Amino acid sequence: MDVKSRHHLRGDEIDEIVDHIADRLGVTVEGDAWEDVEFVDDDRRVVLVDGEPAVAFYDGEPFLTVQGANQFPPESRIVTVDAGAVSFVSDGANVMRPGIVEADDAIDPGDLVVIAEETHGKVLAVGRADVPGDEMVGESGKVVDSLHHVGDDLFEFSV
Repeated sequence: MDVKSRHHLRGDEIDEIVDHIADRLGVTVEGDAWEDVEFVDDDRRVVLVDGEPAVAFYDGEPFLTVQGANQFPPESRIVTVDAGAVSFVSDGANVMRPGIVEADDAIDPGDLVVIAEETHGKVLAVGRADVPGDEMVGESGKVVDSLHHVGDDLFEFSV
C-alpha cells in the first residue's frame, strides 16, 4: 500500500470520529497524534492513532480496524466465532452461521461489526452484517461480509 497523502487531523475531525465510534461500539479511542492517510492503490482512508492504523473508513463510515479493535476492545456490535471458524475468518472468508457462537442482538443488517474469536476475545476481522444479530446463530448461510481481516494489506500496513 503506497501512501498518496498523509496529514494531521483537526480537533473537530478527531471529535467526530471518536463520537461516531463511541456511539457504535461503546468504546472511546484515545491518542495524542491523529493522522489521515490516503493510498495510491486503495480507496480506503485510514487514520493512524499514535502511529497505528486504528480507524478505517468503510463506505465513508469511520470504524475500528482489527488493530484498533484489539487496542480499544468494543462493547457492542460484536460477532463471536468458534475455534473452527478462526482460520477461515482470518483468511478473509465471509462469516457463516455455523461458526457463530454469539452475536450482539442490537446488530442491524448493514451495520459494521467486529468478528472476535471465542477463546480469548481477539478481533480477527471487520465486516458488514447481512442479517440482524438475533438471526446470526444458526445452521447455514452467510451472515457477515468480510471487509478487513488479520493478514490483509491494511493489517500489514505500517508507517
